[in-house]
Amino acid sequence: MPPIGGGGSKGDAGGGSDSRFFTTQKKGEMHELRLELHSTDRTTKVDAVKKVIASMTVGKDVSMLFTDVLNCVQTGNIELKKLVYLYLINYAKSQPELTLLAVNTFVKDANDPNPLIRALAVRTMGCIRVDRITEYLCEPLSRALRDEDPYVRKTAAVCVAKLYDIAPGLVQERGFLETLHDLISDSNPSVVANSVAALSEIAETSGQDVMKISAAVLQKLLAALNECTEWGQVFILDSLAKYTPADGREAEGIIERVTPRLQHANSAVVMSAVKVILSYMEIMAAGGAGGSGGSNADSIRNLTRKLAPPLVTLLNSEPEIQYVALRNINLIVQKRPNILENEIKVFFCKYNDPIYVKMEKLEIIIKLVSERNIDQVLLELKEYATEVDVDFVRKSVSAIGRCAVKLERAAERCIGVLLELIQTKVNYVVQESVIVIKDVFRRYPNRYESIIATLCDNLDTLDEPLAKASMIWIIGEYAERIDNADELLDTFLETFEEEDPAVQLQLLTATVKCFLKNPEDTQDMVQRVLDLATEESDNPDLRDRGFIYWRLLSTDPEAAKLVVLGDKPVIEDDTFRLEPNLLNVLIGQIATLSSIYHKPPESFVVRARGHPGDAGGIGDAADDGEEEEEEYEDENDVQGSGGAGGGAAGAVDLLDMGGLGISDNQSAQPSGGGGLEDVFGGGGGGGGEFEPQARMVKVCTADKSGGVDISAGFRQVNGKITMELEFQNVACAAPLSSLAIQLNKNAFGLSPASQQIICNPPVAQGTSGRNSVELVNTPAMLAPVPAGQPATPQVQVAIKNMSTGTVFYFAVNFNLEALFAPDGALDRTAFIEAWKGIDDRKELYGTVSDLPPSSTDIEGVQRKFKTNNVFFIARRPVPNSEGQEVVYFSMRTVTGMEFLAELTFKQGVNACKICLKTESSAYGVLAKVALENLLRH
Repeated sequence: MPPIGGGGSKGDAGGGSDSRFFTTQKKGEMHELRLELHSTDRTTKVDAVKKVIASMTVGKDVSMLFTDVLNCVQTGNIELKKLVYLYLINYAKSQPELTLLAVNTFVKDANDPNPLIRALAVRTMGCIRVDRITEYLCEPLSRALRDEDPYVRKTAAVCVAKLYDIAPGLVQERGFLETLHDLISDSNPSVVANSVAALSEIAETSGQDVMKISAAVLQKLLAALNECTEWGQVFILDSLAKYTPADGREAEGIIERVTPRLQHANSAVVMSAVKVILSYMEIMAAGGAGGSGGSNADSIRNLTRKLAPPLVTLLNSEPEIQYVALRNINLIVQKRPNILENEIKVFFCKYNDPIYVKMEKLEIIIKLVSERNIDQVLLELKEYATEVDVDFVRKSVSAIGRCAVKLERAAERCIGVLLELIQTKVNYVVQESVIVIKDVFRRYPNRYESIIATLCDNLDTLDEPLAKASMIWIIGEYAERIDNADELLDTFLETFEEEDPAVQLQLLTATVKCFLKNPEDTQDMVQRVLDLATEESDNPDLRDRGFIYWRLLSTDPEAAKLVVLGDKPVIEDDTFRLEPNLLNVLIGQIATLSSIYHKPPESFVVRARGHPGDAGGIGDAADDGEEEEEEYEDENDVQGSGGAGGGAAGAVDLLDMGGLGISDNQSAQPSGGGGLEDVFGGGGGGGGEFEPQARMVKVCTADKSGGVDISAGFRQVNGKITMELEFQNVACAAPLSSLAIQLNKNAFGLSPASQQIICNPPVAQGTSGRNSVELVNTPAMLAPVPAGQPATPQVQVAIKNMSTGTVFYFAVNFNLEALFAPDGALDRTAFIEAWKGIDDRKELYGTVSDLPPSSTDIEGVQRKFKTNNVFFIARRPVPNSEGQEVVYFSMRTVTGMEFLAELTFKQGVNACKICLKTESSAYGVLAKVALENLLRH
């Protein structure tokens, strides 16, 4: 049979290549294309559509040819039909009415004798995201799901997931989910794989477990695993990873069927199989705690041996695949280090490895290093320290120090290598060595101080702030062992004002240490440093520390010795630094982006999809325009919502309401009794004097929200948290009467008690109105805060004008005082115990200046704070400081987080110092900001 498109001269004009269709358009070519699209010659028509597709591909607008291209759909030529369908998918959203003209062709093609055309019709209808097309899709899709040809069935299975994205209610109503479940038992493995992929996608979109793997389904999946394509295997393995076996025996049986996938040529299949095995090993280990502990332990040891070779094999791939494999191995080694404990050599860097691969290998080497292989590793790291890449050399030197911190018995050998590297006199090697030796001193105090003389010989080479700060710390800490410690510090003091803040802080502390150990020779020096820190510096941290030291030294030198020269906590080995809960989440996400970023998916994935329960409500917003979604994301970027790195908002499912629908009208749960009396008799007065006010901020301008200016703020009144909204109708002809509101998952778990906002009276053009939206705490709406990062105050909001259908998005910062509960008061004993029980490293400091007179009167502050559920504990004068008083307060959020605060006031000074302690360190900054705002306003 001749090739489709014929072998005429036109087809060969470009040397058989379609690249000729991407040449620059000539003036008037649209008219020529229109004529060619109506040509009776099939080859001319095919070439014309190819030119249209080429123009569309490079971003040129060819929508004016819509009807002309649409006319070409009535053809028996499958190549031409594919091209026309591709064009329709691209322009259907901008031309929905004209797209309906092609419906008859779709329906007709869905009954075509050729299975390729049947599948093509169903696939295209699923890709055209136009509501009115979906009405006609259901019947052809229903037939396609039961088609005799497996190619059509597997195409239809994927189409169900696409339809669910557009109209979830329709999928459930027509029973397509049940049909997908039936297809898992299909005789064709490709159909099974696509059904699993579709159900997985629907489960992710809806947040519900629609997969429902039973014993029968499980056997079907395992049978299909051996026969379907590699990507089909990935889908099935990922579904198995989410399945929880009944016991250790079932888990072991599934692992036996999955283990052969470890030998697969496709790295994605290998990593998915590893994910399943690691997940099930946990169940086997838990089962081993019962009766069959011995046999399960043997099985786990055997599996551990089997997992090593495929992981090692991945390191022979291209650098990009190596990097992905290494990021995953980094997690696996933290979970089960014994898997690769004998394979450390494969992670030694090759000379031609890219830098990003070398860096990851170093991380894994540090995790696998042990007393058995430390000598080998040190030789390797010493070799790396002579490389030409400065960053890699620094990382290698740092790795030697981390090995010393990790392995106590090998610390001396590591110190020896670092000293050899210092003798090279290479600037950046010396500086990095000083930094890591400081950590070694902190890990093993009073053991390796004999090397200080060598370090002091290299003072002249130090020019980086971190290296200088480390060296100064060493001099101050061991001043009694260094004959000329004061002279060494004096050399740094000459450039005190030009130094980095970290260096200045260390110089201040080191000088005070030196003075306390040798007061006769260093009195002038400490006076000079304190003067520089308190009078010449603009840095508030440096000034505060200077004043603290000055006060300590002038009032009680013995107390100063206890504070400044007290025992420091020994630093811990941070090799396995991921929290266990986060590590378990990431192990379940192996072979996904989460395992590369080492962050949970919700911290960097944004979805704007409707919830199945939102039919007719705000759930439609996701389909109201991709441009609006992009605007929303851009706006958040400008407002600093954080990205992959910071992502503190945990940006997820803008329209996922955690099970709430627009019809749900839940009333807010009162947080407790109102107005607790102050148990210490402080404050007096009622709460009515200071009613909490929302600080309104303009969050959306008329050009982005259909002609309406919006301002928003938060407050708590009578135990109810509310979002205050002000609407200024600037240019919307239709009065604002009914709105729907929805919140993204946020760091506070807030969601609207009711999604409906009724404007009574309606806000006509040129007028304004105000509404209060009651918020409730919903665990399903809580976005987890990434480990080690502060919680973001940002709350992302979507509002739909039900009159015009306009959806607009904005982000507003939540003030934490609105979350404080009425039952946050503590008695003095409980407060003191709580204060002592919180590590000093979790303290936060701040100074609020230019306060209004009402915020320097302690009684007035107590009344204001009490109204905002910040409860007075006690107050006392500061010894030897006339007119200075310290006041203590406690707060508790409705979610149970406790904050303890110490405020210092001085008579005649319109400023206040804040010290805040909390175990909920991620929210500490927000609590401190809340107190600062209450004082300022």
